[in-house]
Amino acid sequence: MASDALTTRAHTTATAAGRRRLLSARSGLTVLAVVLSLISLFPVVWMVTSSFKTRATVTDGRLIPRDFTFQNFVYVFTEVPFGRYLWNSFFISTVITVAALFFHSMAAYALARLRFPGREKLFGAIFATLLVTAPVVLIPLFLVARELGLLDSYAGLIIPAIFNAFGIFLLRQFYLGLPKELEEAAVIDGCGHWRVYWNIVLPMSRPILSALAIFFFLANWNAFVWPLVATSDQDLTVVQLGISSFQTQYTSNWNYILAAATVAALPMLVLFFVFQRRIVESIKTSGLK
Repeated sequence: MASDALTTRAHTTATAAGRRRLLSARSGLTVLAVVLSLISLFPVVWMVTSSFKTRATVTDGRLIPRDFTFQNFVYVFTEVPFGRYLWNSFFISTVITVAALFFHSMAAYALARLRFPGREKLFGAIFATLLVTAPVVLIPLFLVARELGLLDSYAGLIIPAIFNAFGIFLLRQFYLGLPKELEEAAVIDGCGHWRVYWNIVLPMSRPILSALAIFFFLANWNAFVWPLVATSDQDLTVVQLGISSFQTQYTSNWNYILAAATVAALPMLVLFFVFQRRIVESIKTSGLK
């Protein structure tokens, strides 16, 4: 009896020690996550608060403004056509996002479900483009756009940005995880590939399409290099180029520059925080098969 009691006590002690170690490790990871989050958020918070400072106090190193003012935002929208820049970015990003989701979903469905010669090689070639950085193809892309007469036009800003191998890859992995029984039942009922894709696959793809829509919109909202190369017309200036030209014109007026950057960043921050749960869930359910 005594030996059984000692064994039970030892087991209880070991279990309690294991729980304490687990709790300690979890607490440490939580503290680390909080610290990293604060470090990541600090530049954004500093940008927002500094946008309300005056020119004399914008570089004073204080997080909270001493002289709170809205004149920076008034100046941004009255001295430059910043509203036009925002509209250009919104229009271009929206069109690219819608077109990319449509074509990417069709390509991904074909690569995941249809059987045709060279399918795996084609997917490998598409996936390999992820290893090619944008500066490598910048000059060839510019030459092609010039020959096609796409420079200084919305088409020149939209068409080259539609293709994205990451979107096709993520959608293909998602489609591989869908149950084939639904598609087979639809085929037995007389549906072709197009009806299966449109009526069954697309409605089931809403979570992953929502996440990709946010990714594509954010990427094109923040686009800088290609719009800089492809356009010289002021009416086609996007918001990031607008901030850059604003900085060139007002090199020392950081209060105006930070106000413009805040206006450009806040809509995207709101969009991300509203849909961040859907983004995480869609990536988790997409799998990497």
